[in-house]
Amino acid sequence: MKLLLDQNISRKLVPTLSGVFPGTSHVFTLDLHTASDDDIWNYAAAHEFAIVTQDSDFSERVAVYGYPPKVIWLRVGNTSARAIESLLLMHKDDITAFEKEDSKGCLILW
Repeated sequence: MKLLLDQNISRKLVPTLSGVFPGTSHVFTLDLHTASDDDIWNYAAAHEFAIVTQDSDFSERVAVYGYPPKVIWLRVGNTSARAIESLLLMHKDDITAFEKEDSKGCLILW
């Protein structure tokens, strides 16, 4: 599963996460760091990314509009990039299963 890290996630995580989730990128790298949520949503859907975010906005979009794109909502509050990296790597199998799940558009990780 390709991950698109939202603005609130450190772009320094891309190299490590790309090793586990090939094709992972960051909104800054794709020149989407000033884009609207709607533009990010459309880009992620068109390029088969799952959006990784700490904001509720994208999970609310999944509830209203469905998916793609799928959303991984990190409910960890203000935390370090290392903690986010650990959380995503710890849930690698859950994220892989989520990619194949047809009935879920949002995965919440704590």
